Amino acid sequence: MPFLRAYSSLRAYFSPLTLKLGLILLLGLPALHSAHAEELPFATPVGSHTFGLTTGLLFPLRILSTQSSKLFGEALMPSWRITLTEPIGAGWYQGQLALGAELIAFHTYEPIKAYGAGFTPKLVYTSTTFGRIGPFVEAGGGPLWTDLGGRVPEQAGQFNFLVWAGAGASYHMTPTWALTAGYRVMHISNGGTRSPNSGLNVGLPFIGLSYQGF
Repeated sequence: MPFLRAYSSLRAYFSPLTLKLGLILLLGLPALHSAHAEELPFATPVGSHTFGLTTGLLFPLRILSTQSSKLFGEALMPSWRITLTEPIGAGWYQGQLALGAELIAFHTYEPIKAYGAGFTPKLVYTSTTFGRIGPFVEAGGGPLWTDLGGRVPEQAGQFNFLVWAGAGASYHMTPTWALTAGYRVMHISNGGTRSPNSGLNVGLPFIGLSYQGF
């Protein structure tokens, strides 16, 4: 049954590393919030650097009939970005633009065990209207290596490209630390350099932590 399969995938996902990260986020970090109850600035200073670490589940998204693989797995994504602009616009959509880069490492465990790693520059637009809560949209793309190539019908080789887009929100617990959650859609293909190239699509709900440094 789809429900039981999803449940089994969720249970298999929670490795000791993921459990430790989740415990830090859920138990340790709220203490930072109570210790820093001062009002936070709505905008991030231009030129500020933000470092993040997010993790999440991979779920299959079947868009085309030729996309038959149903891959389940997990991903880890360290990232960096720099704020480029003062707040743009007015009202609910007022926000700031940031340019960044992200590494992604993933592991699939169903129906086959495989690994992948890639690098993607990215753009992030974050709303500055809601105080501590910062809704954002983001997108990126870049090269990706994965040993799924030749082992699934959608991809023939190990060198591919990753394109993704997503949305989420950050909750600023202190002036420097924020808890992040969101969802993104990822597309993996070889860009037509080999055949077949029907591509793989996955959904990725994620949680994470970010630190605004200098």
